[in-house]
Amino acid sequence: MTTLTGKTAVITGGGTGIGAGIARALAKEGVNVVLAGRRVEKLAAIESEINKADQGKALVVKTDVTSRDDVEELAKRAEDTFGQVDIFVNNAGHMLSSTVTAGQVDDWETMIDVNIKGVLFGINAVLPAMVERSSGHIVNVGSVAGLEVSKKSTVYSATKYAVRAITSGLEKELAQTGVRVTNIAPGMVDTDLTSSNDFGGRKKLETKDIAAAVVYALSQPDYVNVNEINVRPV
Repeated sequence: MTTLTGKTAVITGGGTGIGAGIARALAKEGVNVVLAGRRVEKLAAIESEINKADQGKALVVKTDVTSRDDVEELAKRAEDTFGQVDIFVNNAGHMLSSTVTAGQVDDWETMIDVNIKGVLFGINAVLPAMVERSSGHIVNVGSVAGLEVSKKSTVYSATKYAVRAITSGLEKELAQTGVRVTNIAPGMVDTDLTSSNDFGGRKKLETKDIAAAVVYALSQPDYVNVNEINVRPV
């Protein structure tokens, strides 16, 4: 038994990569996990894996985080199934063509819709209930690209700077409410998203490394708010 046992977490982008890693780690802590995303077959594979392990329970809810209605329904399904949402992990994200000079406006719009609006929709769907009961934890998965900008990351970095700003401002808005907020900023992680980048021969982070940071932030005493964790490769 851990301090997280019996709690419920919603994880967007929960079918692959970092999201799946977080889901596995939380389920091992006895957390019931609601896996949200668009690719149901990927989500279902993680759901089956978790339920077979018989620790935390898993539920799949098909969700497009750019749709406010979808995200509201996601929160409702989680509440109807498990009673309440204790943890909301805004993990879904897109990293597409990010140079302004490339002029790929469609890519920019997708990143803004998923990386910024999706985060805000997720927060909005669960925050009122968290504030009402004076407990809850929102985890936003940002990026080290939200700390610094490369010549190829301008627009993507802008969206992740926004996630960091939202997290920082929200933490101040929620002071003394009992609701906590954490920004997790990973460096290069070995996922499908980064498979084409050999990272100069360096070892990439593993999804379990990011999941461990999430578990750490969530496991602190209720008077401790871990505002930000940056996780970088050596």
